[in-house]
Amino acid sequence: MVVGYNHNIQYKGEVFHIQTEDSGINSPHIITLLYRGGNIIASKKTSYADIVKMGNLNQVVEELMKEQHKDMLRRLKSAEFDVKLGLAGVVVTPPSPAVSAPLAPVAPPEAPALRPIPPPPPLAQQAAVTPTPPSPQHDPPKKQSLDDLIFDFLLNGDDRH
Repeated sequence: MVVGYNHNIQYKGEVFHIQTEDSGINSPHIITLLYRGGNIIASKKTSYADIVKMGNLNQVVEELMKEQHKDMLRRLKSAEFDVKLGLAGVVVTPPSPAVSAPLAPVAPPEAPALRPIPPPPPLAQQAAVTPTPPSPQHDPPKKQSLDDLIFDFLLNGDDRH
């Protein structure tokens, strides 16, 4: 069972935090919060009280959480909150390369001194190599929607943001 999702997202030069949590079967709702600098900018709460008796409840709740989390990300990236945040019209462009005076010629670096490479030890002294067992067969990967690929990237990919 997934307790929640948390991501920091860079948008228009600022970092936002999206948090989605499941309150559990005793209080069956999913809540997603969008933060900027510790302040809640937006929230969405969804009840799942009508489905708590489902056999595959954990899987269904996980999918609901994932979709609600992605929806908040989409809402942020689609500029829905820009006016409220004072970001309307803000365009972030990559920094331009610095302009500098022409470079003076520089002498090429000296090549390092060459040293002879010692021969490898005799075969009797080399450690035996154990072959790696073949990996178990896996089912072919299932096709993912673009949203699922983006969500996977957010979960597992670039963590510079």
